[in-house]
Amino acid sequence: MPDAAGSRARYRRILRFAARYMAQAWWFELFLPRIGLGRLAARGRARRLQGIARSFHKLAVSLGGLMIKVGQFMSSRLDVLPPEITKELEGLQDEVPPVAFPAIRSLAEAELGMPLDRAYAWVDPDPVAAASLGQAHRARLLPRDAADTGFEDVVVKVQRPGIDEVVAVDLKALRRVAGWLDRVRIVSEHVDLPVLIEEFAHTSQEEIDYLHEAANSERFAESFAGDDRVAVPEIAWERTTRRVLTLEDVTAIKINDTGALRDAGIDPSEVAKRFAAVMFDQLFLHGFFHADPHPGNIFVTPGDDGDWIFTFIDFGMMGEVPERLREGLRRLIIAAASRNGPQLVEAIRQVGVLLPSADTVELERAMTALFARFGGMGFAELQRVDPREFQEFATEFGDVVRAMPFQLPENFLLIIRAVSLTSGMCSGLDPDFNIWDAVEPYADGLLRDERGNVVQAFAREAVSVAGITARLPRRMDDALTRLESGKLAVDTPRLDARIRSLERVGRRILAGVLFAGLLIGGVVLRSQEAVFGTVLMIVSALPLAYALFAGWATRR
Repeated sequence: MPDAAGSRARYRRILRFAARYMAQAWWFELFLPRIGLGRLAARGRARRLQGIARSFHKLAVSLGGLMIKVGQFMSSRLDVLPPEITKELEGLQDEVPPVAFPAIRSLAEAELGMPLDRAYAWVDPDPVAAASLGQAHRARLLPRDAADTGFEDVVVKVQRPGIDEVVAVDLKALRRVAGWLDRVRIVSEHVDLPVLIEEFAHTSQEEIDYLHEAANSERFAESFAGDDRVAVPEIAWERTTRRVLTLEDVTAIKINDTGALRDAGIDPSEVAKRFAAVMFDQLFLHGFFHADPHPGNIFVTPGDDGDWIFTFIDFGMMGEVPERLREGLRRLIIAAASRNGPQLVEAIRQVGVLLPSADTVELERAMTALFARFGGMGFAELQRVDPREFQEFATEFGDVVRAMPFQLPENFLLIIRAVSLTSGMCSGLDPDFNIWDAVEPYADGLLRDERGNVVQAFAREAVSVAGITARLPRRMDDALTRLESGKLAVDTPRLDARIRSLERVGRRILAGVLFAGLLIGGVVLRSQEAVFGTVLMIVSALPLAYALFAGWATRR
């Protein structure tokens, strides 16, 4: 159990890590490109990303706790994050150091209220898995308990001693980092980070309550009752408390073990396809989903008939999708499958990601162009696209997307996590996996189910278009008449004067930023490059002088 001094050291270590790399990101990704040194900053980007990932890997392994959860999320983003990051973090799924068995025994006996040899017929002191918040040991139930439950071999999941304090410290640090980022305008305008952290905190507290996890397990099993694709382990409730969970041993082939899958006669590409369908069903049909589907939590269990099923474990992190949000997500899937940019933007608005005041004309154009060029491509195909083409799209539409007033509605963080892990998992099982192939059959089913609504929507759209068409000639005639008579004019002198004033202020602000960047760069580099660092500090006086005296000269 961490003491007060250890908790303070842990807290400061997380903050130092975040501050260091936030400053580095500002310098290389924002400041240098702004002063025309974007190419210089881009040269070492891969090396920098690898260094950041390696440093975080060491931090997460040494600290454990919620830091492991962050690393697991990033390591599964094979479809988005560069390999410099995912490769460095992929070992975090199995690299958590175990707790010594005497400490585990002591906690388990205190929770169960009896010695382990009275609670179980046998307990393996070597853990079968060590996770960030707890670890699991194989065991065997006593004959009378086995007769009551219907199974004998079990896995006993025990919390790490002192994990409550560790989670509290990690959440405190994350709240502090969120407060820092919330002061950055481009972040605060798009994401309410404090709210997201509180949602994450609520989820984390639920995850370390094994009674809550056991209840989630039974609810998940009810969702897939009668579905031969999914299985869930049974719970031994007589041997379950808030910090000890005893469940049926369902250990089988890990979903990402492609070699073992092939040895069992199972095609990994078929596993990817079926897994995506199972996850889509959770999100869009059941509205109750596994929010932590990383490889350690999903087994592929071969059957006697040659078929196989998914066996899910670890239901501590679960999410719910309210009906209104589920409806919006269904429409989003339909729009994505039909490559309809405007409809996709409208679905994003309905989901609640876009504020109602957002002007989406340019975003619709961007999405239409994106679908026209990249729609239907799988992960492997996208990897073969010329990076310069991606850069052109990013340059053209980056400002449009950043200008949109985005927000994340409640529960959306867990949805993003589940979809991200699913996408990464499927891409790892099958490099040629195409998410569109999984989406389209699902979207077709949604369209058939909502045919009546679609017809009504089409009728409303037709009436709207007819009304606009009927009013258009009158509006055009009125505008042309005013133009011919000289009544249509734009008076801009005041606007021009205001723009010139804003340009002057903008130049002074840019000079101030340039001064700060040169000065900080000089201070940082002086310890290694004394001459170059000193030169930067001296040169910083020039933009400082402009920022201070340009306004005075203009007034004179």
